[in-house]
Amino acid sequence: MSNTQFISRVIVVGSGLAGSEAAWQALQAGADVTLYEMRPTHPTPVHETDLFAELVCSNSLKSSALTNAAGLLKEEMRRLGSIIIDAAQKTQVPAGEALAVDRLLFAGDVTRQLTEHPRLTIVRDEFTQIDLSVPTVIATGPLTSEALAKRIAELTGASQLFFYDAVSPTIDASTIDREKVFVQSRYDKGDAAYLNCPFNRDEYEAFYDALIHAELAPAHEHEASTKYFEGCLPIEVLASRGPKTLSFGPMKPVGLTDPRTGRRPWAALQLRQENLAATLYSMVGFQTRMKWGEQKRVFRMIPGLEQAEFVRYGVIHRNTYIDAPKLLDPTLQMRAHPNLFFAGQITGVEGYVESAATGIIAGRNAARAAAGQSLLTLPDVTMLGALIAYVCGYDGKDYQPMNSNWGIVPPLAENIRDKREKARRYAARAIEALEAHPDLGAEARERAPSQV
Repeated sequence: MSNTQFISRVIVVGSGLAGSEAAWQALQAGADVTLYEMRPTHPTPVHETDLFAELVCSNSLKSSALTNAAGLLKEEMRRLGSIIIDAAQKTQVPAGEALAVDRLLFAGDVTRQLTEHPRLTIVRDEFTQIDLSVPTVIATGPLTSEALAKRIAELTGASQLFFYDAVSPTIDASTIDREKVFVQSRYDKGDAAYLNCPFNRDEYEAFYDALIHAELAPAHEHEASTKYFEGCLPIEVLASRGPKTLSFGPMKPVGLTDPRTGRRPWAALQLRQENLAATLYSMVGFQTRMKWGEQKRVFRMIPGLEQAEFVRYGVIHRNTYIDAPKLLDPTLQMRAHPNLFFAGQITGVEGYVESAATGIIAGRNAARAAAGQSLLTLPDVTMLGALIAYVCGYDGKDYQPMNSNWGIVPPLAENIRDKREKARRYAARAIEALEAHPDLGAEARERAPSQV
């Protein structure tokens, strides 16, 4: 192997959203990439295939609107040549304003693009030994293997943080009672893409009572100190906070009209299309840790789901992440070990898009480190820059996972009361800053206008 080949070598560990994006970005930057993925040799509790970028929770990448923080993040990613956004757009299914995908087609497209690249080497085995002389991106996500987690802990010198995450069930569409459910997006935004299961008051109260008394699957380890991410609470945890937390939360009926009554229902569960063939639907906001038998019993109390067949039940699993503010620079580079980069949920970002987005910077910077070039950072007025600034600069006592939102970006120079106009100004400022970036501006301008 020549010296040139050696210095351009990058290792990426994990082929989830962040790892796939990091590998792609490093390849596009000219590096030779070795991608480690332990599946299927070492399976995980939640993955079902050996495909790259498999979605294990929702099939939604959240809103595409530029007046939404997640929508702005996707636009920034698109302008930076994201393989994840490219694949999502090609495999999109109806979901109103949201960008939702056919899971298998999406993962298949990411896998195909990466495996066809001539400078990518794939190793299907567990990665446990970190060579600090080679630029390496750790993107193993929330399910980092015990051996690698132990090695990371040795290098970081800090205790691992953790929280528990839960997954929503998926339903066979042919078993949904179409006489009871109706098709509508809240406030008729975007395509009428959601199936709505309407509750009257008595139905809701009976369902709520069954839910809060359902038997839960044990979290096995660290049960006494289990903590969840607020943006992805199990439905029964949310319900335990009071009977109105569901009807004012994931089951809020506002913007919906039941055609059978001509009125707004007391509450409503929304079902989101999972695949292009529309044979599968997921329960929106219904991630759960109930035992499987209890899920079948309780969820069949939902109007329209009395005969529902669950092709996948909700599950709970442990998510591992590092104390990134103490460990990482805004390049996503470990301060103590400059050749070690982190991307995705292991850094403490939460969400599909957020995880993939950090892979852009980690992958590019690993390639630049391999080539002896200066590393990239993004201004914090961009959504990705603001997210990384939070991850690497949070100064509070209890570091918690964070997703994209307007609260993490610097305020505008002027006080604007209208929320939609304020969001539009945030987005315009972010795009302007990205287009003016000395290293990234040219490609950001080249990919305008938006296709997200």
